[in-house]
Amino acid sequence: MDESIRYLGAGLAIGMGTFGPGIGIGILGYGAMQALGRNPEARGAIATNMILAIAFAEALGIYALIVAIILGMLA
Repeated sequence: MDESIRYLGAGLAIGMGTFGPGIGIGILGYGAMQALGRNPEARGAIATNMILAIAFAEALGIYALIVAIILGMLA
């Protein structure tokens, strides 16, 4: 029973931990495309800021993956 709860916790950690960053990355991409459509000359600045923000959002997903791996290894 204890092992199954750890696996459930690992699954929930990665599932819920990547849900937020996934939505965040989608919103960032949408906003960047809207900005590029309105001001194509600012492509460099928009792309740089978008990539930086996506990296920060993706880091949260990586933290969730590490927690899930640790929980899986403890089982």
